[in-house]
Amino acid sequence: MILKVGDRAPEIELDCHLGYRVRLSDFRGHCNIVLAFFPLAWTPV
Repeated sequence: MILKVGDRAPEIELDCHLGYRVRLSDFRGHCNIVLAFFPLAWTPV
């Protein structure tokens, strides 16, 4: 999926370290969100 500037982010749901699920839409309209992905961070590259 390719997003362009101004596109709405797709729905994302992740496990929280406190034991519940968090959805991106839970924060929509309440605060700004920054998503950072480091796909090779846990590999021996």
